[in-house]
Amino acid sequence: MQKKQMKTIGYTTGVYDLFHIGHLNLLKRAKLECDYLIVGVTTDELSESRKGKRPIIPFVERMEIVEHIRFVDEVVPQTSMDKMEAWRNLQFHKMFVGDDWKGTEKWNRLERDFDKVGVEIVYFPYTKHTSSTKLRALIDKLMKSRECKT
Repeated sequence: MQKKQMKTIGYTTGVYDLFHIGHLNLLKRAKLECDYLIVGVTTDELSESRKGKRPIIPFVERMEIVEHIRFVDEVVPQTSMDKMEAWRNLQFHKMFVGDDWKGTEKWNRLERDFDKVGVEIVYFPYTKHTSSTKLRALIDKLMKSRECKT
């Protein structure tokens, strides 16, 4: 079935560096809420400009990992943080995001903007015990510990 024939198109984005259970939970929950799930994977350049560091896993590999998750119907590069631009290009009906963003100025504004075009923002519980940031910090700590021993 083609995307245009689907009743509900969903969209979510992420860096998906050091893919973990929180990523999987988000994608699994998102697919339950739509017929066709599009996932935007953040490019290395966009991630670096936002977070000040490049992802550990290269962009092409992160795209391929996400592409092979059975809940995902389509993978696109996320080259901009402009969610309205993404909507103009992809015409999704629902945007999925972690609930750690709920109530922030940015997402309150996006809720208003998306409401005008009939897009629903669905917030999912953030997996607190696992995150790429925590995994990266652990890797950094292990690497520093190793350097001290050599």
